[in-house]
Amino acid sequence: MNKTDLIDAVSAQTDVSKAQAGEALDAVIDAITKAVTRGETVQLIGFGSFSSGARAARTGRNPQTGAEIKIPASKTVKFTAGKAFKDAVNSSKKK
Repeated sequence: MNKTDLIDAVSAQTDVSKAQAGEALDAVIDAITKAVTRGETVQLIGFGSFSSGARAARTGRNPQTGAEIKIPASKTVKFTAGKAFKDAVNSSKKK
């Protein structure tokens, strides 16, 4: 499922136009992005949590040449699935 498919599904389920569903989805994504950028955790009970994490500097290897390269420290985005989401995914596998 891509963004267009998600907008179609939200539009059908909520009885709003695709344009309104798209605007709502964009607003949710924007709000989550801004909060995580500020270092906040966004917790959606039953779905999961978005947060930022730190990656330490490390030594890597160029796969083509085998030469060692320095990889600088950076930030990353983490998503931790909530219990209800995990349970829904696991119960659908059993069916």
